[in-house]
Amino acid sequence: MALPDKDTLASMMGLVPQLSALGIELCEMDKARAKMRLPWADRLVAYADSGVMAGGAVFTLLDSVLGTAVFSALPSLVPVATLDLRVDYLKPATPGRDLFASAHCYKLTRQVAFVRGVAFHDTEDSPIAHATASFILNRPSSQEASSEQEAAEKDSMKKDQA
Repeated sequence: MALPDKDTLASMMGLVPQLSALGIELCEMDKARAKMRLPWADRLVAYADSGVMAGGAVFTLLDSVLGTAVFSALPSLVPVATLDLRVDYLKPATPGRDLFASAHCYKLTRQVAFVRGVAFHDTEDSPIAHATASFILNRPSSQEASSEQEAAEKDSMKKDQA
């Protein structure tokens, strides 16, 4: 399956209850890169007296943007799952301000993608959190892939003959 464009992927994200509940939005997607926004909301505050966004919301934003960077690095859409994710919280988010996160998939192997990213307010040069992750790629085995390709070619030939 071909990789969906940014708008289609953004629509697909809307179907994920956790992302919808948090209000996470896809801002940009390019080859091996992605950027997302997490709007500040009272319900995302960890402690009412601090006004600081909960670490779990930041973690989810980073996991989402890292995974999207992986999707954008692939030639076609395949299922991926987070294998390992490390988040270093560098400073608290400023109360009342939206968070952004950007990510870059810097290495792809047959089965694993390696990604890094940051969460920030204004610029990536002043990060709130830094993340590194690896994602498993659920690509079909070469035998499955060739069977799928043969089936697609047969379907195409049937359509041509009709």
